[in-house]
Amino acid sequence: MPAVLTRPLLWLCAATILLAGPVAVSSGQERPYRHDPQPTAVGHGGAATTVDGVATRAAIRTLRQGGNAVDATVAAAAVLGVTEPFSCGIGGGGFMLIREPDGEVTSFDSRETAPAAMTPDAFIEGGTPLGFDAARYSGRSAGVPGTVAGWDEALERHGTLSLREAVRPAIDVARRGFVIDQTFFSQVEGNAAFFKDVPSSRSLYLDPDGTPRDVGTIQRNVDLARTYRAIAREGRRAFYRGEIAQDIVSAVQTPPVAGATRTWRPGVMTLRDLRTYDAIERRPTQTRYRGVDVYSMAPPSSGGTTVGEALNILEGYELGSLSRTDALHRFLEASRFSFADRNAFVADPAYFDVPVGGLLSKDFAATRRALIDPARAATSPVPAGDPRAFDPAGGDGAGEAAASVTRAGTTTHLTVSDRDGQVVSYTFTIESTGGNGIVVPGRGFLLNNELTDFNFDSTTHPNRVEGGKRPRSSMAPTIVLRDGAPYLAVGSPGGSTIITTVLQILVERIDLGRTLPEAIATPRAAQRNTASTSAEAAFIDSPEGRGLAALGHTFAPTAEIGAATGLEFLADGRVLAAAEPARRGGGSARVVSGGG
Repeated sequence: MPAVLTRPLLWLCAATILLAGPVAVSSGQERPYRHDPQPTAVGHGGAATTVDGVATRAAIRTLRQGGNAVDATVAAAAVLGVTEPFSCGIGGGGFMLIREPDGEVTSFDSRETAPAAMTPDAFIEGGTPLGFDAARYSGRSAGVPGTVAGWDEALERHGTLSLREAVRPAIDVARRGFVIDQTFFSQVEGNAAFFKDVPSSRSLYLDPDGTPRDVGTIQRNVDLARTYRAIAREGRRAFYRGEIAQDIVSAVQTPPVAGATRTWRPGVMTLRDLRTYDAIERRPTQTRYRGVDVYSMAPPSSGGTTVGEALNILEGYELGSLSRTDALHRFLEASRFSFADRNAFVADPAYFDVPVGGLLSKDFAATRRALIDPARAATSPVPAGDPRAFDPAGGDGAGEAAASVTRAGTTTHLTVSDRDGQVVSYTFTIESTGGNGIVVPGRGFLLNNELTDFNFDSTTHPNRVEGGKRPRSSMAPTIVLRDGAPYLAVGSPGGSTIITTVLQILVERIDLGRTLPEAIATPRAAQRNTASTSAEAAFIDSPEGRGLAALGHTFAPTAEIGAATGLEFLADGRVLAAAEPARRGGGSARVVSGGG
């Protein structure tokens, strides 16, 4: 009887032959991996697009070996935890949106939670809220990580591989290493002063003189490889109940600093907090726009409700018949008013009665649209509306106006599809670039600073700090269906600019005639109910930017907004995968067959 290789064994054999560009290494050494940007690909059999070529190749290899889109997403995400460690990883959390081949759309919330002992005044000392850096670089800012639980739940319910099989490619990348590029170098450089305080962070990411390792040198992470191996052997239990859990709690309760000249405040996370963590399968948000159905993430993320509300406002205009300046004026104003409502009414639904139905009501959108002056920008902050009156479920949570949190989080986003029609849009993060600055000693991953996503300067806001609560997010993984079939899947990192980035891509593609690659590449602006609109230089300097300034818009320059990835499902059965051509060093888009 001939020998037959099972899929798991085939996978183990294939895991160490992920493609990588040639890198000069010493004789006898294994070749390290390297990011190779490729912004677009078109073909059949499934597709994947991430910010990193190594991760995208891991996803494509998984699909070619018979895995589905969820399997490929987790494989790529685990690799991103190695190659994009300042944006994401197992020390954080995220939101995964899945469209199944039968048309069902569901989502998994693996958002971090506040430890049970946290109180609304956790970041207030002497009656004064801590400054952001003082709150962030501490054990106190770390929420209970949800990423591993989220991967496990998604694989168990919608995947075909085990967690053991899915993380195997990442083990090899962590062990062999990858070539440091300019983006990685710059992200280390921005954290170097804080990494120096933490020996485990310093030894992993800095040279002995305390400076970032040079571009072109090799970054390895043997501790993370060992951590992934433990998860592969024991599953999620290894992370939430074993020695890894103890090491996380120790790093949070007693930040592992040495020779620090600043205060690193302790946190209150316990083993019970980790042991009782659950990833939650949630019903996504849905809104109808120009004949397509737009699905995204429900609270505690504000992504789905805010993008949906803005689209509902914009639906009242024939954007395609307007000048580009006038269309973008309405885009910015719809975002401004939607953010006012987001800031007041979105929080963890287990702690606050979020009026989701009202926020996504067409009638509520009409009341907000009526406040937009087609010839003049409004002055922010504009007040929130009252979506509760339009909520069929009778949401009665009392909102509280608040300025938008405008800090940029790094985060990462990936989109994946398979040959059977399963589509995944997944955003995950450790919050700020470099999280809270603490690499768990001996474990090789950074902890998040997600609890600074609470309105931590308030003890009354719906998004205030509370034990067990999930902080409000802006992540907006999005899948668009046309007549029940996949049409678009998009998402982006970028803190609260995630919402505006996804919204702008949808408007550019659906209304303004841009192709998906053009919609992703086009200069961006982000209005979040703030006095000035954050915008890239190319946007400000464009004819539309000058025209918007004449309408009263003021701009605050920023280097770049977001780092999106997306898929478009073409009429001939092919898939177009698109990533950033330049932002964050350029992304990587590939297909199973026909173009990469």
